[in-house]
Amino acid sequence: MQRPKTEDAVAAIIAAAKGPLRIEGGGTRPIGRPVEGDALSLSGLQGITLYEPGALTLVAMAGTPMADIDAALAREKQMLAFEPSDMRTLLGTKGTPTIGAVVAGNVSGPRRVSAVGACRDSLLGVRFVDGAGTVLKNGGRVMKNVTGYDLTKMMCGAYGTLGALTEVSLKVLPRPDAAATVTLEGLDPGRAVAAMSAALTTPFEVTGAFYGPYADGGALHLRVEGMESSVAYRAGELVKGLAAFGEAAVQADVEKTAALWTDIRDMTYLADRSFVTRTSLRPSTAADFIAAVNEHTGMTHYLDWGGGLIWSGAQAGDADLIAHMHTHAARLGGHTTLIKAPDDVRATVPSFQPENAIVAALSEGLRAKFDPRGILNPGVMT
Repeated sequence: MQRPKTEDAVAAIIAAAKGPLRIEGGGTRPIGRPVEGDALSLSGLQGITLYEPGALTLVAMAGTPMADIDAALAREKQMLAFEPSDMRTLLGTKGTPTIGAVVAGNVSGPRRVSAVGACRDSLLGVRFVDGAGTVLKNGGRVMKNVTGYDLTKMMCGAYGTLGALTEVSLKVLPRPDAAATVTLEGLDPGRAVAAMSAALTTPFEVTGAFYGPYADGGALHLRVEGMESSVAYRAGELVKGLAAFGEAAVQADVEKTAALWTDIRDMTYLADRSFVTRTSLRPSTAADFIAAVNEHTGMTHYLDWGGGLIWSGAQAGDADLIAHMHTHAARLGGHTTLIKAPDDVRATVPSFQPENAIVAALSEGLRAKFDPRGILNPGVMT
């Protein structure tokens, strides 16, 4: 494995490459079809190169550990608002999560359902090396200088197929002083989705809406964050507003609330399953999708993002199951991604939702432009 420590070294390695390169960060998130090629780890590119708390911006090299990012932000009572997950428990991996891998995968947690949006919504700029070994940059290092959003956002979620990220610029936000969770127990799935939809349309700024397991008697959790007095008021109003769905309880302990939402963020509930997927679709179609999946294979499901994200796990899965899920996700206007499976399954099935002909042509054109030799993580997203 090559582990360069400078951007110039990354460019030289890619320019000299004679075959495929397996681009990776800390090795904690092996999602997608396994890539056959020489390993190029970006974990050697470390360091926060610019942090301006007053401007709410942070710039870091791609291999900077997430722990370093979080620690620096915590000292200024700030955070990455999109709440990136740590999948080591779910996937059973070791290593160190890095900020570049988070951006490459557009990794976004429960707060995605709120106004802060996904990782790409916080991304201000990137530096990367394309498949010819050329260093490119796009966007800005602070919000007032940001231009060319499209290319920056295109790199977010490309899983290294368009370029090897070397530096990322991100918007940060103040860390909330307090947090509380409103919980409703014993709801059936239909009422749970209705309750989440109702909560998310209130003015009380819900920053997390989760239900699971998806079965009669599941638990619904709603999170509110902010100043202590505001959190107490908004949680109380949510309890009143959801009275038609049952009697709700409020957990106002910040540490207990943080622990609950960390488990939700990292989906530790499915850590004992060997086959795990996540599906993004409209909350109103969640019941249809789950019913169709369970006709094929019984799975355990959890709903995040107010029902717009479905985590599904099984003790075993194969090519037929992921194909079945892709078919019904497409039918409902959504997409399913294979997150965890044995290596022999990952090697033979498409981990990502197959693209329609128009999108596939656009994707192929972009890859041909940025990686004309086809050496950067080839096939990882097929």
